[in-house]
Amino acid sequence: MKTKIQKVTTKGQITLPVKWRKNLENSYVSVEVSKKGLVINPITMENDTQWETIFDAKRDNKGKGISAKKFSQLLKESRKK
Repeated sequence: MKTKIQKVTTKGQITLPVKWRKNLENSYVSVEVSKKGLVINPITMENDTQWETIFDAKRDNKGKGISAKKFSQLLKESRKK
């Protein structure tokens, strides 16, 4: 597939092109930071025990979102585990 340039919104979001999304088996991707930048890979949730939910708004914050700064802090803390 061709490289696409996507604008990051003020909320830190990006949109995956529809042609790419149609090739995914589901709506889940893993995102990690590497030396080259962000690496986004499609994943299946069949064996969801391998994934850790860092933040669940319903569970962790009475249904409300959190700031990007707080989320970043949670990510850093999870990497130390």
